[in-house]
Amino acid sequence: MAGEPSFFEIGVADPERGRAFYGALFGWTFEPGTTEGGGFALNTGGVPGGIHGGDPGATPYLFFRVDDLDAAAAQVRDLGGTVDEPADESGDSDESAARFGRFRLCRDDQGSPFGLHEPPRSG
Repeated sequence: MAGEPSFFEIGVADPERGRAFYGALFGWTFEPGTTEGGGFALNTGGVPGGIHGGDPGATPYLFFRVDDLDAAAAQVRDLGGTVDEPADESGDSDESAARFGRFRLCRDDQGSPFGLHEPPRSG
């Protein structure tokens, strides 16, 4: 179903310290991620997440599930919101998209941040 929270991301300065902190606080388990800077995929026992470095003081990003990322991003723009383009021109890396799906950070028409997440296709 589209619209439910499907992924979250926590930005920290040092992902190793973040792993130690959130692992001790919540009992989350971590595995190496595919992001630069030593990020981790994390298992909460509920909604999956990630943690990335080089982003001190960031607020957590909440991503909502969509079936078609490109169509949802176009709708965000049509409704007066904005969509950040991927950092590299190739878009989502094949490895990351196959493992985690595709993501875009957005802002609604009032500037509030949120994200879109198209989960990986199974099969």
